[in-house]
Amino acid sequence: MLEKKQIGKSTLSIWAGEQEYELYERSTQVPVVHSVSFAYKDIDTWHKVALGETDGHIYSRNTNPTVRAFEDKVKELEGAQSATSFASGMAAISNTLATFLMPGDRIVSIKDSYGGTNVIFNEFLPPLNIDVCLCETGDYEQIESEINKGCTVLYLETPTNPTIKITDIKRLSSVAKKVGAIVVVDNTFATPINQNPLELGADIVLHSASKYLGGHADALGGVICGNEELVKKVYHYREINGAALAPMDAYSLLRGMKTLKLRVEHQNESAMIIARYLQNHPLIEQVNYPGLESHPGHEIAKKQMNSGYGGMLSFAAKGGLEAIKIFLPRLKYAHMAANLGCVETVVGPPLTTSHVECSAEERSAAGIPDGLVRYSTGIEDVEDLIADLEQALAAIS
Repeated sequence: MLEKKQIGKSTLSIWAGEQEYELYERSTQVPVVHSVSFAYKDIDTWHKVALGETDGHIYSRNTNPTVRAFEDKVKELEGAQSATSFASGMAAISNTLATFLMPGDRIVSIKDSYGGTNVIFNEFLPPLNIDVCLCETGDYEQIESEINKGCTVLYLETPTNPTIKITDIKRLSSVAKKVGAIVVVDNTFATPINQNPLELGADIVLHSASKYLGGHADALGGVICGNEELVKKVYHYREINGAALAPMDAYSLLRGMKTLKLRVEHQNESAMIIARYLQNHPLIEQVNYPGLESHPGHEIAKKQMNSGYGGMLSFAAKGGLEAIKIFLPRLKYAHMAANLGCVETVVGPPLTTSHVECSAEERSAAGIPDGLVRYSTGIEDVEDLIADLEQALAAIS
C-alpha cells in the first residue's frame, strides 16, 4: 500500500484492513468467520501461533480474522501503531482504565464526560483506592494544577457528551507527558474523519464503534488504538477478561465504515446549518455546537478538528423539560432513542440517554439541565430536518 499520509480517509475507510491478508476464496468482502477456534495440522506451528511468533488465530476470544480487519481499518484511520476491539464502547473504556490504574493511582479527568464513564469515576474506582479528580472542563489552570499534583491517567472526551464542550488535547497532553501520565481520549463524537488525538499528543484514542463508525445502529462494539506497547497491555487484559467483539458485529461495523467519510461530511454540514437555525429561533435559549463562533471552544475546535465540527449538537428550549415533552414526540424525522451517530437523526434528553445512570443532582452538578436536548444529525436532507424542527417547535409557542 501507499504510505498512510498519501492516502485519503475515504480510501482508507474502504480499503484499510482488507488488503494485508488474502480473503477466503478471493472474496471482495471480508467474510464473517464465526468459528470459535482454529485448527492446526502440527503442534509446532500451532505453538508458534499461540506464542505470537507466527501470524494466525487460536481462539476468537483472543483474535479473529473478521475482527482483525475491523481493528486494522480503525488503526489506519487514526494513524496508530496498533488497535484492539471490545464488545461495546463501555467495555473499551472500562478495560482501558482497569489496565492502567492500580490501587493508589490517580486519574484526572473532566466533569463533562459521558454518563457511563462518570459512573466508573464516581462509583467503581474510589472503592479500589484509586483517586479520581474531576475538573471543570474549561478550567485549564485547575486541570493542569491537578495533573502536576500527580497523575497516572489523564482521561479526556472532546467534544463532550452531551454538553458538546471542547478540550485542548495538545495543551493538556503536553502537561500530562511531563509527569509520565498516559493520555486517553474518547474520540467518539469527532470520529477519525474530524479529529485524530494521537497527532495531538494522546497515547490512546477510543471509540464507541456502535455510533459513527458503524453508522447504522445495528452493531455494538468498541475499539482503542495507539502506541503498540500500551495497546498490547489493554489487549492482554481484554483477552483474559473476555469482552471480545463478536465477528458478526465486526462485519457490520466494517460495512458501515466504508461510507464513514461520506456520512460524516454530510452530517458536519447539516449540523452546522441546524445549529445556526436553532441559534436564531425565538423558542431556543441555548445551542451547543463548536462550529458556532459563539461557542466557548470554537477557536480550539478550529485547530484540532481538522475536517469539521461533527454531527452532534445540543440545545435547550424555553420551558425546559415540559416543553421538550411536547416538542420531541412531534418530530417526524427523528428517533427518540438512546443512540447517536447513525444515518437517521436521533434525539433525546440526557436524563433518558447519556446520563440516565446519574441522579438529577449529579446531572445538575455537571451543568446538564433536564430540558437539554441531544441532537444527533442524520444524513437526511437538511431542509427536511429544519422544516421538521419548525413544525414541532410550533407546538410549544
